Amino acid sequence: MDLAYVCEWEKKPKSNHCPSIPLVCAWSCRNLIAFTTDLRNEEEKDLTHMVHIIDTEHPWDVYSVNSGHTEVITCLEWDQSGSRLLSADADGHIKCWGMTDHLANSWENTVGSVVEGDPVVALSWLHNGVKLALHVEKSGASNFGEKFSRVKFSPSLTLFGGKPMEGWIAVTISGLVTVSLLKPNGQVLTATESLCRLRCRVALADVAFTGGGNIVVATSDGSSTSPVQFYKVCVSVVNEKCKIDTEILPSLFMRCTTDPARKDKYPAITHLKFLARDMSEQVLLCASNQNNSIVECWSLRKEGLPVNNIFQQISPVVGDKQPMILKWRILSATNDLDRVSAVALPKLPISLTNTDLKVANDTKFFPGLGLALAFHDGSVHIVHRLSLQMMAVFYGSSSQRPVDEPALKRPRTTGPLVHFKAMQLSWTSLALAGVDSHGKLSMLRISPSMGHVLDMNMSLRHLLFLLEYCMVTGYDWWDILLHVQPSMVQNLVEKLHEEYMRQNAALQQVLSTRIVAMKASLCKLSSSTIARVCDYHAKLFLIAISCTLKSLLRPHFLNTPDKSPGDRLTEICSKITDVDIDKVMINLKTEEFVLEMTTLQSLQQLIQWVGDFVLYLLASLPNQGSPVRPGHSFLRDGASLGMFRELMVVIRIWGLLKPSCLPVYTATSDTQDSMSLLFRLLTKLWLCCREENHITEPDDALIDECCLLPSQLLIPNIDWLPINDGIISKLQNKQLVRLQFGKAPGLVGHTVSSQFDAFVRAPGQPKIDHLRRLHLGAYPTEECKSCTRCGCVTMLKSPNKVTAVKQWEQRWIKNCLCGGLWRKMPLSYS
Repeated sequence: MDLAYVCEWEKKPKSNHCPSIPLVCAWSCRNLIAFTTDLRNEEEKDLTHMVHIIDTEHPWDVYSVNSGHTEVITCLEWDQSGSRLLSADADGHIKCWGMTDHLANSWENTVGSVVEGDPVVALSWLHNGVKLALHVEKSGASNFGEKFSRVKFSPSLTLFGGKPMEGWIAVTISGLVTVSLLKPNGQVLTATESLCRLRCRVALADVAFTGGGNIVVATSDGSSTSPVQFYKVCVSVVNEKCKIDTEILPSLFMRCTTDPARKDKYPAITHLKFLARDMSEQVLLCASNQNNSIVECWSLRKEGLPVNNIFQQISPVVGDKQPMILKWRILSATNDLDRVSAVALPKLPISLTNTDLKVANDTKFFPGLGLALAFHDGSVHIVHRLSLQMMAVFYGSSSQRPVDEPALKRPRTTGPLVHFKAMQLSWTSLALAGVDSHGKLSMLRISPSMGHVLDMNMSLRHLLFLLEYCMVTGYDWWDILLHVQPSMVQNLVEKLHEEYMRQNAALQQVLSTRIVAMKASLCKLSSSTIARVCDYHAKLFLIAISCTLKSLLRPHFLNTPDKSPGDRLTEICSKITDVDIDKVMINLKTEEFVLEMTTLQSLQQLIQWVGDFVLYLLASLPNQGSPVRPGHSFLRDGASLGMFRELMVVIRIWGLLKPSCLPVYTATSDTQDSMSLLFRLLTKLWLCCREENHITEPDDALIDECCLLPSQLLIPNIDWLPINDGIISKLQNKQLVRLQFGKAPGLVGHTVSSQFDAFVRAPGQPKIDHLRRLHLGAYPTEECKSCTRCGCVTMLKSPNKVTAVKQWEQRWIKNCLCGGLWRKMPLSYS
């Protein structure tokens, strides 16, 4: 493990930000991190309990909000989509936060619930029934269905038709469990029930879910001499009211309390965690004293109940009729450790065919198998989640020491040590975020090999496997990019494409845009592939325009045939290879292309982009042998050229209805038919590469004609994406980057970024709305938002009123073309 970056608050004589006690943080599947601090006012009498939310790619752009909690915040919890956040405090108040206008740096409190005056010690969203298991031992399989399988898992509660009902469950310090359900109409149903008849103090608790739709709650009163209790909670809705039923499950005593040598050594249980939210059969316990800790891992198993011989004679027990009981058994325990300050558990739902601790040799160092333990001396250990054996270690500045030095023999340093008070692993377990006792956020890389020597192919295989997992689930893959070096990019992109092409056609169609976005983010990390980033984003834009324009076509008669007008357009354009656009057009039912005049005019900016890009590609064909430049990959991409060809036909037909919607070209001759010329050249180029396995070189006549284009038409400047100001490209040299909250870094440009300078507008030049293709001026006055991943910029509020354009804008209201989240930009961005 090593530090990637640290981000801290501005240093003042008296810092206003101080860590809250207890400090909590949470990491979403969209790579958003939420954590808490307390803000001290000038009189230093009252504390404001703050919630901070950052995007890992722009950690300095922190969104800090006064939570409104009157007591210290005890829990933070993201939902399964990573778009909503729960916060709970020591006064029993629970609040649900959502994005304002789908912006990652703007949040508001929407709904909530309360158990007045009863501190919340555990909090979780109800399970939605979606669970995708990773089969690590099958990472070399060709079919995604073998690597990732849908596990039969019932939601905690369902609506009519089986749709999962949203809501959350919380456990309070007095032994109450409260459930809040979010109805589709916005109403909140809340119920509260005691976990058992005899209520007792709950110092620690955690929540997990079973495959049958039940909820399991684990509780402890904080004393290691008391049992750790488990309860089954069932939630239902009866007569429009929420109902909670509880049942006591088998309990356990920690092993260290029954060991005569350690009976009174660890008086307090300080951490109680299920190994996963959907793994209620395995629990992690940590007991501590003032200086040391011990960690134990327990598993719940079904065991046969022995039957007395007397009853055997009366009624013999045969086969499966033997009575079974549930019993907790210890899997593993550590030796004496330094005092544990925080625990972070993996989120990957790994499924191992080998039982218990037997793991295949080639997967035993897989990152998702480890959990993180932070210690008061500033160090962090990654240990196997079942065997608790050491897998990797990180020493903070105050904890440099040999690995084999016993904890009890080390001299204590004077003064308080800086250590992590809250930690979270990323969703692929390749990164670890920790907030220390000074409120500073640290981002750590966790090597895919866990510090062990693995060959390059095995490391690439781990990264590839996790990229495929993110592609299938839709999770953000920023933490994987932390480990991609420039030398790996080409290999990863090729292997990712090979694995994608092995899938069936239906799955390829579902993942078609996601893999393009993934390739773009990978290519951004290498100077040799940086030009391809522009191509991949242009391809995403092309696919989006093609889908939108085709969706506007309507069949002329109500008895719709099997194929839609868009499908027939694709079929006819692929069959008819004529270079004359008018001969292709006469084979189509032009009445299906009739639209309102206002609609056609409103689409002119998108149509202009298609025309400009086709002209740019054809003009760059003679230079295809020169160093790689944007647009190069399109010249061998038959599918994309076919899309451009279809769109040119559609635009030609619409031009007959509304000539002003046609793309505008600056030609040297007034009599020249620019669209016919470009379609003829585009068709010739398409014929060279229409068959992926039989690509031929363009003939000299086509190249000569393309050479003449600059003398016939003015070649437009293509507006590629702006430089992404994210942190990922600055981390490749493995040197620590120090950042400050609220202050954009003035980092020296990386070599990759400098290569990108040739494809972007210089500061002070007019800006452009990349989705609407509208010019915003050199210093835009309209509020804009940008993508957290690719840097795509668009206006926050729509200036359009036409339905077709609103339909286009609605496609990107939540996410960018590449799938990244939006963040609000300051006015007059540069």
